Amino acid sequence: MASDQTLHFVTMLGSLRKASFNAAIARALPSLAPEGVTISTLGSLGDFPLYDADLQAEGFPPAALAMAEQIKSANGLIFVTPEYNYSVPGVLKNALDWLSRLSPQPIAGKPVAIVTASPGAIGGARAQYHLRQILVFLDAHVLNKPEVMVGQVTGKVTGAVPELTDAATRDFIAGQLTAFTTFVQQSAS
Repeated sequence: MASDQTLHFVTMLGSLRKASFNAAIARALPSLAPEGVTISTLGSLGDFPLYDADLQAEGFPPAALAMAEQIKSANGLIFVTPEYNYSVPGVLKNALDWLSRLSPQPIAGKPVAIVTASPGAIGGARAQYHLRQILVFLDAHVLNKPEVMVGQVTGKVTGAVPELTDAATRDFIAGQLTAFTTFVQQSAS
């Protein structure tokens, strides 16, 4: 892949909350991306019904089909998610359960980066590691480093419409996006 070719990444947000800290981080990604990279957010995981093989037999939900197409056409996928009960949020796991049953599987072979954030000190580390386990099964190509786990996020995201304002966190995430861009380019060559 030529280094001057524009890359497009999509973001899967693991939170449904309107004032989500993770949504604020996801909204910041386009402004933190290196030159030649565009980033857009996928649809809401709240649009997926609970996974049920009987529903699958009737046909895949439109939200799953649309998201799968967006993931397939993107150069990379970025997960931005909180940690719930030491793991990934149920809506994220549910969406991955739906997407995993599509053929071809849209995440297989896809370069992936992960950002987790939480009010706690370790920034969603347990969710990130559980997500990494799921992505092994899905055969994603996950960027190993730098890992981004935004701890104590409540002091780094401010405003009525939450915005990532902490300069050090913005710089660290920008560094991950630069590394991810290189990772994607190397995966394509």
